Amino acid sequence: MATSRPVVSVYNFEDPSQKAGTLPMPEVLTSPLRPDLVREVHKNMSKNTRQAYAVKQKAGYDTAAESWGTGRAVARIPRAPGGGTHRAGQATFGNQARRGGMYNP
Repeated sequence: MATSRPVVSVYNFEDPSQKAGTLPMPEVLTSPLRPDLVREVHKNMSKNTRQAYAVKQKAGYDTAAESWGTGRAVARIPRAPGGGTHRAGQATFGNQARRGGMYNP
């Protein structure tokens, strides 16, 4: 014995006030909602709006730094070139230096 399904009214496209007929409701719309599936779909759809926060591969290595060598009473880490800016002379490339490369990105 077939079970009866609810019916859906179909209306005329040109004149929405006129009813064109009825169709049985699709079976998938009459099934109960599973909270675990709703939670999983919502969780995965919310991931589409996240902003990336990983570092780029070459972060900290975008300068033509060279070491000053010995005899200047500073560490032998490469330093940013130039003059007249705050960046000139700052340590670069090292993972211990501010704005330097990350140890293991």
